[in-house]
Amino acid sequence: MGEFMEVSKIDELKDGAVKAANVEGHEVLLARVGDKYYATDNRCPHMKGDLSQGELKGKVVTCPVHGSQFDLSNGQVIRWLSGGLMSKVGRALKLSKDLTVYNVKVEDGRVLVEV
Repeated sequence: MGEFMEVSKIDELKDGAVKAANVEGHEVLLARVGDKYYATDNRCPHMKGDLSQGELKGKVVTCPVHGSQFDLSNGQVIRWLSGGLMSKVGRALKLSKDLTVYNVKVEDGRVLVEV
């Protein structure tokens, strides 16, 4: 088990917002959906797109580079690339990769991520 590190105060992230944080050398995406917080890798496994610059809809973040989508609750790929031939080839060759998900807890008005 890792150590929980503070990445934000609860009032620093509004519902539906994301931000990037560096936690012990890990570039982490922190997202808030309602009263729940999620933490995953911040870089898309395809071409290292900055997911904190992507679009968040519910628990799904879309990479701003090629449109890959990930479920922040479990890191799983929902859509690899934004469709077309490359998306089909990626799925067929199993090139898609899930995001690493980090444990999150809230204590004393602070959002903590385990790394």
